[in-house]
Amino acid sequence: MQNNRIISPSILAADFTNLKREIKRVEAAGITRLHLDIMDGRFVPNITFGPVIVKAIDELSECHLECHLMIEDPSDYFDQFIKAGSDTVIFHCEASSDIEGNLQRLRKMGVRAGLSLKPDTDPEVLTPYLDLLDYVLVMSVYPGFGGQAFIPETLASMRKIVTLRAGRPFLIGVDGGVNLRTIRQVYKTGIDIAIAGSGFFGADNLTQRHRELLNA
Repeated sequence: MQNNRIISPSILAADFTNLKREIKRVEAAGITRLHLDIMDGRFVPNITFGPVIVKAIDELSECHLECHLMIEDPSDYFDQFIKAGSDTVIFHCEASSDIEGNLQRLRKMGVRAGLSLKPDTDPEVLTPYLDLLDYVLVMSVYPGFGGQAFIPETLASMRKIVTLRAGRPFLIGVDGGVNLRTIRQVYKTGIDIAIAGSGFFGADNLTQRHRELLNA
């Protein structure tokens, strides 16, 4: 296992009928980070949950909460999600008209600032903002629905972003179709964080699955 590998389960794949139990299972498995997918039905063709659920998760969990805002005009909602307990706020470069200003604003508000890219977005879009980033999230599926198949072409984007990082301290994550069959390819690119939804919560033994994903 490499020390820089982190699994961040997507809570959207958990059993929401008993969220408290699911979070306790996750933490007992050694997880320290949770990924929260926020969808508005406009930027992506699906709707998930908002700040009220984020607040509930924050009250139930000691994990670092990374909120992935798949929404139009994301900066309009920064305040709400930060007050709800987000530790990292990730917005899409494709949804922002002021990427630099939004990143600076998040940092001033005391949270970590992240930027996400769709599978067909050129990683070079990150170049002007490299020194403002705490997190880059590469989408390895098109955002909007869970359970999609991993897009192998996104591995090139991951490698490119690892090169662009050039020693800077920001984290690089990948989200979409990550499971025991695909995670080894992801690790080879040099990324830090793997988001796993059904590839994590689909296991009967979460502790064992966490270990399997880390050691793939």
